Amino acid sequence: MKSKTLFVILGITLGLLAVPAIAMFFSDEVNWGPGDFVVAGLLIFGLGTAIAFARKKAKRHPWVIALIVLFFLLLWAELAVGVFGSPIAGN
Repeated sequence: MKSKTLFVILGITLGLLAVPAIAMFFSDEVNWGPGDFVVAGLLIFGLGTAIAFARKKAKRHPWVIALIVLFFLLLWAELAVGVFGSPIAGN
């Protein structure tokens, strides 16, 4: 994977993480700790790199990207509110 692609993914990740960081200044409803930012950053950066890798390797199989996004959304929901009640549930 090209370093330019990784920098774009990193920039998007940092941009998305800036939203809750800025929101914490204006609202008491957003209360993220350092661990929340690390986990969210790893998930978003991992999603971006997985999609970039899948676009390069699985050009004939666009459903692979859909599965990657579905896995990301399910993991995010579980970490956020504990949809499935696993040991990593957020609550």
